[in-house]
Amino acid sequence: MSTRPPIDELFEKRIVYPDFEPQERLARLVGLDAHIERLKKTLGLLINPAGLVAWGEKFHPGCSSVLNLVLRRPPLVVLAGDVGSGKSELAETIGDAVARQEHIDITLLPMSLATRGQGRVGEMTQLVSAAFDHAIEEAQKLRNPHGKARGGVILLIDEADALAQSRESAQMHHEDRAGVNSFIRGIDRIANQKLPAAVIMCTNRINALDPAITRRAADILNFSRPDDAQRRYILTMSLGPLGLTKTDIDALVALTGPSGNSDYGLTFSDITQRLIPTIVLEAYPSHSVERELAIEVAKRTIATKPFVEEVK
Repeated sequence: MSTRPPIDELFEKRIVYPDFEPQERLARLVGLDAHIERLKKTLGLLINPAGLVAWGEKFHPGCSSVLNLVLRRPPLVVLAGDVGSGKSELAETIGDAVARQEHIDITLLPMSLATRGQGRVGEMTQLVSAAFDHAIEEAQKLRNPHGKARGGVILLIDEADALAQSRESAQMHHEDRAGVNSFIRGIDRIANQKLPAAVIMCTNRINALDPAITRRAADILNFSRPDDAQRRYILTMSLGPLGLTKTDIDALVALTGPSGNSDYGLTFSDITQRLIPTIVLEAYPSHSVERELAIEVAKRTIATKPFVEEVK
């Protein structure tokens, strides 16, 4: 008889919301307001459908057939798009916003990439099944069939294409196919039991995911590189207080976007993790941040290349 793998093999960590640290991280995701609001609502309804029922009774009595269409959606959201676009950071912090919105505790279980296993027959399937088993057991304790959930669980699968590739690929090993089947069964188990739980998948390769998984998604949010307005907002919020003027910011906006040498600009993480910190550190500790310094750093900051899927 096989034993269930230990928790530290299944999940990288365990985070319980609300908590100030993820709240602050979420607030730093400037330019993603629409995605944050949409994901917060979607997860809130998947985990705690009582909120939508109460809304319907207040504003649209007798609309149960319409509400059922919303509430019957599978408990899966896919975050797809460019590298460095904030998908993983949003997935790791949105639980705090959901917890505060629904006034319940939310537990995040980020599945470890080690869950792919060492290639031994049956290992991947066992690990994926065990991860869903644990998430489902936690959610079962929080279920309240007669009202508001007592809490919620979010299972996070980052780099989902590494674990849930399309079974239509001729090169896919039968063990990988079995692992994908385990994902599908896990999602369906959460849906069929109407548990206060949801699954978030993040991927740079939406087309690599198995179609049966994308069909089950209650929502697919697409992420792209920041446009001029988003870059201007980030740069103004960060560098404006350091004395850079609107004219200075405009110059940086132009330098960080697509140019004659490249048809793509900096990603969100390029700006917030590389460009802005480098500007500050090059001024520290002997002088203030000035236009010339910021411009020079921006000129030599190379944008992360977009991920391009191979066409086979």
